[in-house]
Order: sequence, then structure tokens, then C-alpha cells
Amino acid sequence: MKQIECFTDGACRGNPGPGGWGVVMLVDGEKRTYFGGERQTTNNQMELQAAIEALKQLSSPHKVSITTDSQYVRKGITEWIIGWQRNGWRNSQNKPVKNQDRWQVLLALVAKHQVEWYWVKGHSGHPENELADQLANQGIDEGIGL
Repeated sequence: MKQIECFTDGACRGNPGPGGWGVVMLVDGEKRTYFGGERQTTNNQMELQAAIEALKQLSSPHKVSITTDSQYVRKGITEWIIGWQRNGWRNSQNKPVKNQDRWQVLLALVAKHQVEWYWVKGHSGHPENELADQLANQGIDEGIGL
């Protein structure tokens, strides 16, 4: 099973507003990049979409490390989601979980792979995180034709 490293980021201009996602993927020493955007979205939705898009690139099961600067994504998929599922997709305040549709897509994709999640502080000079951020902003500018 091949090891894949992914670095993901989401961006939004206004929250909600136009948003983008970016992915840097390292496969066998090769750097691959992906980006896209949506006209009306939120920062958290784009952070989730970046992780979704990273995993969508993989056609067969892999060992995957995903590094994100979003605690929302990392804690959501590794900690909170267990309670959300147990509670019928309701959060600790008994309100519907925001972005449930994207969480469910991410959960289904994660189930196909062996995924480890890592967090890095955003805008701290981490090269792949900085590139993922640039790609997310490119997703806003080019991905949605603004």
C-alpha cells in the first residue's frame, strides 16, 4: 500500500462569500497540486472540501497523511464525528451538525484508506501549507471565474 502525503487548505473572501480549496499531494516524490472554488460558501466548507478533494484523487486504497491548518477538520473527523453519528448528526448543543453533507462525504472517503490526520499552524511558513493556501486563493480567482 503506497504512502501519500496531502496538505490541504481552504479560503474564503467574506464568510460566507466566494471560497476556494487547495491540495498539495506528494506521491513517490512527485508534487501534484489541485484547486477549485465555489461562489457562495464558508471557510469551514472549503477546509472540508480540500480534504474531500485530496481523497477523491486516489482511485485505490492508500496510507494517507493529511495535514491541515484547520482544527475544525482535524478534530471533527478524529474526535467529534463519533458523537455526531451517535447522536443522529446533532452536536453537543443538540443542534444539527453544520456541513453534515460534507462530513458524510469525507467520512465515506476516509473509510477507503488508512488516514492519519495532522495539524499545522496556518501562515507559519510551512512550505506545503503555504502552497495549499496559494492554491485555495487561486481556486477563488480562477476556479469560479471571478
